[in-house]
Amino acid sequence: LRTSAVSALAARHLARPDSSRLVLFGAGAQAWAHAQALTQVLPITYVDVVGRSPARAEALAARIRDELGVEAATGTEQAVTEADVVACCTTAREPLFGGGLLRPGTTVIAIGAYEPDARELDDATMGRATVVVESRSSALREAGDVIQAIAAGVIAERDLATLRGLVRGEVSLSDGAVRVFKGTGMSWQDLSVAGTLQRRLG
Repeated sequence: LRTSAVSALAARHLARPDSSRLVLFGAGAQAWAHAQALTQVLPITYVDVVGRSPARAEALAARIRDELGVEAATGTEQAVTEADVVACCTTAREPLFGGGLLRPGTTVIAIGAYEPDARELDDATMGRATVVVESRSSALREAGDVIQAIAAGVIAERDLATLRGLVRGEVSLSDGAVRVFKGTGMSWQDLSVAGTLQRRLG
């Protein structure tokens, strides 16, 4: 719940207002949660589900059609060429697609790689992107996508924008640049969810 909620917050500020096509990498609980959250904050009308298991990917696509009322089907990594938003919710250790496939202005949400030696996004994606993280210190410690891109010299620590700055309108977004939100999860998010639940149940 908290991971997809933070992603939705980032997407609401990063994605173009008319974003209608979502590509989901992954077919597990986080992919479903992101489908729910992103379709609530963006005018998504079509979802491509890309997963290692065709059966699980089709099951998720069917659930999106049935429960969210949004057209959905299984796809391949080539689907990112038409995406407005890409959500990476996997346990991948290597990049899921080539960054050169993305159209300018595409928003990419990456929440799966949270170890220094794992990544979902390649250097091509990171190098052409405005990169937003929850916390620079957390990203430099845990986010393999960020750590490896810095090591390769395609971005620098000073290039990292924060979610706080994004929400406050302090991050400049170019129509020609890819927009990346790299989430690692932070304790304040758990506290926020717990507080909300307590207020609603109390």
